Amino acid sequence: QVQLVESGGGLVQAGGSLRLSCAASGSIFSINPMGWYRQAPGKQRELVATITSGGSTDYADSVKGRFTISRDNAKNTVYLQMNSLVPEDTAVYYCNARIRRNFGSLYNEYWGQGTQVTVSS
Repeated sequence: QVQLVESGGGLVQAGGSLRLSCAASGSIFSINPMGWYRQAPGKQRELVATITSGGSTDYADSVKGRFTISRDNAKNTVYLQMNSLVPEDTAVYYCNARIRRNFGSLYNEYWGQGTQVTVSS
């Protein structure tokens, strides 16, 4: 069994910062990539940022220059540092990872349970 457990969401004022963490646990051979998505009320889930095992990153245009994704491969953990938050960043943030459980298996996609981020104006 593989689990993604997120932490770090909460309520913050506009201009503030939050750091999200997501730890993958269970039977894991490799993870590539890891990332964050978000879903605001009434909107579709959208990509926020991804990072490969080699450290290559990709960001949504709306968060470039404000958010930074990083990962600790030894801990199977991905982080999202969110600075200069604006009310439009309010959403449930979901951790995502493509995981191989052993050498011979294919990658499967896993999601965390989501963590609420609310930015007040």
